[in-house]
Amino acid sequence: MSINRFSPPLPVLTRVILFYLFSIIIFATISGIFKGLSHSDQLSLLFTSILTFILAYIFAKWEKLSLREIGIGFQYKSLLKFLSGFGIGVLMVSIQALITSNFAEVTFLPSPNVSVVSIGSAFTLYFLVAVREELVFRSYLLRSLAKAINPIFALCMMTGIFIVEHIIAGMSWKFAIIGSGLGAILFGLAALKSKGLALPLGIHFSWNFTQWILGFKNNNGVWREVITKGNEGYAENIALIGFIIAMTTGITGILLYYKKYNKLNSSL
Repeated sequence: MSINRFSPPLPVLTRVILFYLFSIIIFATISGIFKGLSHSDQLSLLFTSILTFILAYIFAKWEKLSLREIGIGFQYKSLLKFLSGFGIGVLMVSIQALITSNFAEVTFLPSPNVSVVSIGSAFTLYFLVAVREELVFRSYLLRSLAKAINPIFALCMMTGIFIVEHIIAGMSWKFAIIGSGLGAILFGLAALKSKGLALPLGIHFSWNFTQWILGFKNNNGVWREVITKGNEGYAENIALIGFIIAMTTGITGILLYYKKYNKLNSSL
C-alpha cells in the first residue's frame, strides 16, 4: 500500500526536473543567439518566453493537464488580477523606499540621462523577465507538484530552485536566499491562491520596474539613490530590512485576502 501511495509523485518529479532543465537550455541557447545585437536582452527574453510557453504546453499535455490547470489559461478576471498585482508591487516598493529614506541617510534625486527610450526599454525588459520567470517557476513546475504532492512541498521546491538559479546568475547567497527566497514565496502564493499567473506576473513586473524607477537596480532609473559617504553598509542593511518588511507585508496581504475571499465564497 505504501508503494502505491508514494510512487505516483516520482514520474511527476522527473518531468518537473526535465522541464526546468529544458527551460535552462532554451534560455542559454537563445541568449547566445542574440548576444551582441541591439536590445539583445529584450529579444532573447521575448523568444525565450515564447518557447517556454510552448514547453509548458508540451509538458502539461504529457501529464494530461490543461493550460488552465497550470495557471496559463486566460480568464475574464485576468486583467483585473494583473492590475491588482501591479498596484501591490508599487505599494511594496514604496514601503521599502520610505523605510530606506527615513532610517538611512539616503535621498532620491532625478537621474540626468533618463529618456523615454530608456524607460520604454526598462519597461519591456522587466515585463519579459517576469513573464519568463513566471512561466518557468509558477506554471507547470509549481502547479504540477502542487497537484501531485501538495502545495507546501511545491512551494518549497520551487523556492529552492528559484534561489539556486539566482545564485548561478551571480547573486550573493545572502540576497539570493533573502531576496529571491521571499520573492519566490510571494509569487508562488499569489499563483496558488489566485489559481493563475496574472496576479504574480503583475506583482513581479511591478516590483522590478518600480525598483528600477527609484534607482534600486544599478542606480540608473528615473531617480537615483544618493547615499551619504561612509554610510553605504548601513544604508544597504536598512534597505534589506525595508525589503523584508515589504515582502512580508505582501505575503501577509495575499494570505489574509484569500482567506477572507474563500470564507466569503463558501458562505454563499
